[in-house]
Amino acid sequence: MLRTLLLLALFSLNLTFYSCTRKAQLQNEKTSVGPIIKNGEAQIVPAFSNPDQWIQQDLWVETEFDTDGDGQPDRMHVSVTRPYQTDSANLKLPVIYITSPYFAGTAVNDRGYFWNVRHEVGAPPPQRLHPPAIPYRGDQMRPVISRSHLREWVPRGYIVVHSSSPGTGLSDGSPTVGGRNETLAPKAVIDWLCGRAKGFSSREGQEEVKAYWSTGKVGMTGTSYNGTLPIAAATTGVEGLEAIIPIAPNTSYYHYYRSHGLVRSPGGYIGEDIDVLYDFIHSGLPAKRAYADSVYRDTEMAEGMDRITGDYNDFWKGRDYLHQLSSMKAALLMSHGFNDWNVMPEHSLRIYEAVKTLGVPAQIFYHQAGHGGPPPLWMMNRWFTRYLHGVKNGVEDDPKAWIVREDMDRTQPTAYEDYPNPQASSVNLRLQPGGHQNGALSLNPAPTVNTTETLIDNVNLSGTQLARVSQSKHRLLYTTTPLKEPIHLSGRPEITIRAAASKPAVNLSVWLVSLPWEESETTYIYDNLITRGWADLQNAESLSSSEPLEPGKFYEITFSLQPDDQIIPPGQQIGLMIFSSDKEFTLWPEPGTELSVDIGSTTLRLPVVGGEHAWKNATGE
Repeated sequence: MLRTLLLLALFSLNLTFYSCTRKAQLQNEKTSVGPIIKNGEAQIVPAFSNPDQWIQQDLWVETEFDTDGDGQPDRMHVSVTRPYQTDSANLKLPVIYITSPYFAGTAVNDRGYFWNVRHEVGAPPPQRLHPPAIPYRGDQMRPVISRSHLREWVPRGYIVVHSSSPGTGLSDGSPTVGGRNETLAPKAVIDWLCGRAKGFSSREGQEEVKAYWSTGKVGMTGTSYNGTLPIAAATTGVEGLEAIIPIAPNTSYYHYYRSHGLVRSPGGYIGEDIDVLYDFIHSGLPAKRAYADSVYRDTEMAEGMDRITGDYNDFWKGRDYLHQLSSMKAALLMSHGFNDWNVMPEHSLRIYEAVKTLGVPAQIFYHQAGHGGPPPLWMMNRWFTRYLHGVKNGVEDDPKAWIVREDMDRTQPTAYEDYPNPQASSVNLRLQPGGHQNGALSLNPAPTVNTTETLIDNVNLSGTQLARVSQSKHRLLYTTTPLKEPIHLSGRPEITIRAAASKPAVNLSVWLVSLPWEESETTYIYDNLITRGWADLQNAESLSSSEPLEPGKFYEITFSLQPDDQIIPPGQQIGLMIFSSDKEFTLWPEPGTELSVDIGSTTLRLPVVGGEHAWKNATGE
């Protein structure tokens, strides 16, 4: 009996000791655990770093729209990943939010379901087939929609939130590819994170879920389509969205699928158009898909996208975020690649320049590679630390532009006062005869007689093939002398071209190249191609209206090439190549259309750091 009493006493003592110790631990946790900031950046917190201890939940946020025709407000499927201390220690943390139409899977990426581009410019296209329906994943999506960004940000003192876009995954609604509901959906999630919208534990139930662990400070990021949606959300001016880091965002679906009036595919996806992208992402509830197909794909898109003229209209204007920025307040760190021929670099620059005029904090990061590529983690960390944690780390006083120089690692950008480089100014260059071989590109005045040179369209020859050959009747090429010093280009080249076609419609493609064109295992994407652009002569007077060309009549059109920042090394020649069909981007008409260029009335304006003085030093003119 005595032994039993002693054991009970010892057990009671241990229990009391454990209880007191645990209470002390919890009290200490309540008062001490939290983000760690060092040198203006959020550091990894050991207490937040074990994924097995993260709380993961999913819910549905109610929106203010109904786009699936069921008479009820659409609800967006949302998943949350947060440190367990947001419960045990009543800790509130800021949120990094990513939303996407891709999380629940996509349709087969088969060119057989794209538009057939093998037809004449300006002609009605052949009808296309729709891909098989995306398999519905249902409860496979619960409770974690995506694991992207978790390991980067949860250990640094953030809650990471994901949501599926309307009509995808377990979210209600319909995909609209840039429609208003894709703007209001992330706004609703942010409103919920800030206590202004309702969240529910199930898709149709009424049990509410509160974001009691949120500080009400939200940042967004993502790449490509996922980078577009932070901009869409920011255009609403929603309170609580403090900062966004869009990476290679599509800021205008017109600029993605058209170019200065020309029907043009994004690089790598010849024949894709906005309705193809709709089919690619429509992964929502099968019972709701027919309604969405009928209302949005087969009516709104079919009537608005216009693959015949390529003109800009209200349908495209409604999917251009440049016209929706007036309410934007979120600090912007933009990221893009100069050699992104999918979502081209103009998409980021047009928004960055507009946001600066609003007085909103803005920086831009450009690298020399292709699609995607976020800023270095330290840049993103400083941005989110400043605007989500509220730490005054001076990021707003950092240089406005960060550019990864040629041959440098993406994590080591060079800082500049701004982009385009403020020291760049336009150098006006003219063409000299000889384009079938190699005419001159220089400051010299244009010739006054015999200034017309003609090429014959042939889509079977790629732009690379045309740039490499020493002579061709299918392109016109004008080059500088070999450079004696490097030339730093920064900004948007612009061309004014006066041309005539032998048919009522014609493709017009322009490349700026660095010659000699060389390809090897050590060749980089930027070594040969500087930048490029495309246009429709039928839109010489207006982007929103076009008239068939009168064969043989000359038309003058001015348009920009894609922005760039590149240093062309000594020994290279800068070349302007003019041709017609670009098989990687344009329609594929039958070869034989003649395109005549009045080289005496054609001018190329290059943004050169140091201006004409630097140009003369480099070329010896």
